[in-house]
Amino acid sequence: MSRDGIRSFSLSDFDVDGAVRESLSRLPGHTRAGFLRRAAGAGAAVAGGFALRPGTAGARAGGSSGDIGILNYALSLEYLQASFYTEAERMGALQGALAHQAQVVGAHERDHVKAFKAVLGSAAIKQPSFDFHGVTANPDAFRSTAVAFEDLATAAYKGQAPNIQSATYLAAALAVHSVEARHAAWIRRLAGFLPAAQAFDDPLDAPRVIDIVNSTHFVTLQAPDTSAGTSPGFTG
Repeated sequence: MSRDGIRSFSLSDFDVDGAVRESLSRLPGHTRAGFLRRAAGAGAAVAGGFALRPGTAGARAGGSSGDIGILNYALSLEYLQASFYTEAERMGALQGALAHQAQVVGAHERDHVKAFKAVLGSAAIKQPSFDFHGVTANPDAFRSTAVAFEDLATAAYKGQAPNIQSATYLAAALAVHSVEARHAAWIRRLAGFLPAAQAFDDPLDAPRVIDIVNSTHFVTLQAPDTSAGTSPGFTG
């Protein structure tokens, strides 16, 4: 537990069967996956927030620069998830219920990307490149990583909702948060875990989310080297 009574999270809380960590153990010790960290700006309204170029979306919605930072933080997580599911579809290694989950959830995550980009307008951050190091081509690794991502996103949205000042921005974030919670329950059931193991969920603050995402080494400045079968339409 942290000093304020909020639980302290680590990758092991989300990588429920160790598949993500097993994949990472085969990677070099260095990483270029710090896009979230590099985007952090001093003086941002939210810890670990983003230094953004000026935009008009916040002014139109009545939101502050802090709200724009929070929504870009959410957008960065949606980029990650949308790319993960899209690559899994393209790799074609999933079958049955797991393939169906990836197809449905992938479409949702791509819609989330579109929605946040529409709300943010010119203030939206650009999408980085991702390399998932083979986890999208292995059903067991995919399933564990999907549990990790969905649990992480749900905790991250919960952590930032109280910080959003604009009612318009809050409505956008909450509309996504409830769907991410459903995604988490769905993939947990497929992984053989209780969809809702406890009566209350803890939030996760932005610096901890950034640390966990960067620890995966999935964000890269280079295009991933993957083979692809049929490509679903990527709308993010």
